[in-house]
Amino acid sequence: MELDELQARLVPFVREKLGDPGARVENVQRGPGHAGFSYFFDAVLSSGERREYFLRLPPPGVKLEGTADLMRQVTAVRALEGTGVPHAPILWAGTEPDWFGLPYFVQPRLPGDTLKDDYPERFSDAQLREMARQAMTALAGIHRVPRERLGYLGEFWGYEFDVTRWDRFYERAAEPELLALQPRVKELLLRNIPHDAPIGLYHGDFQWSNLLYSPEGELLAVIDWELCGVGPTLNDLGWVCVFSDPAAWAHDRGSRMPHADELEAWYWEAMGGRPGDIRWFKALAAYKFGIITGFNLMLHRRGKRHDPHWEEIAPSMQSNMEYALRMLGG
Repeated sequence: MELDELQARLVPFVREKLGDPGARVENVQRGPGHAGFSYFFDAVLSSGERREYFLRLPPPGVKLEGTADLMRQVTAVRALEGTGVPHAPILWAGTEPDWFGLPYFVQPRLPGDTLKDDYPERFSDAQLREMARQAMTALAGIHRVPRERLGYLGEFWGYEFDVTRWDRFYERAAEPELLALQPRVKELLLRNIPHDAPIGLYHGDFQWSNLLYSPEGELLAVIDWELCGVGPTLNDLGWVCVFSDPAAWAHDRGSRMPHADELEAWYWEAMGGRPGDIRWFKALAAYKFGIITGFNLMLHRRGKRHDPHWEEIAPSMQSNMEYALRMLGG
């Protein structure tokens, strides 16, 4: 949707939702990320008060399921109410096409940034450790959300699906020789499934670029819930720990965040115990990311999605698989 069309649609929407027939809409901008279906905008009330918002729409012309089903994200974020997990509340959401022709949700725009690009350079090592500790406390809070709040998200599809769903991406990956260990890692993942792991709400992509911090280093919100669901909560812990373990990577990531061992310790402290072994989940995380890298590298090289960043990551495809194999004792 073009920005001028969106602004024209936002004016009656804002006036209705705020109960202010004189409200104006200004500063409509596209949000961050590749999808291009998130937007920022300001509402200026008749009193002169300015409020800043974030709008999310699904991609047009796609089936409204999975990541395109915005009500899944709405369910997860609303389930956080009263839990103490920092989040941007859902102000308005709906599936009616009256306003934008698509389902939507709106949140307040929070005054912070994520830990990507040069943002971490603003903080000392001590501040980054405290910010990481806040993140792991928030993750534990997410995993304690009562299951009865999550009905719309459905049930867990099974560990085998979590492993085999990546087969079709592996088959199309660039640099297949860097994924030579994939069959062995897949075999061990399927052979060593941890059937006793806790099941609950998971974020699906819990890592530093999906955490919003204030300029003072306070965690303001866990954001980007597109991949949320009901399943083994230790998937989130394994994922963030792999991103914070230099042993999993061959390329220089330049991260100043605490080591995975510290993150894990903070998480178990916040959970009040150790309800499982995360080595299998670390293995799955590294396995998934190695394949994701190969697939995105293929898209880039074929001109389907220009993103040269994957060329920098490519050397880690093999080390991701080697790391996964070590986690599985193979």
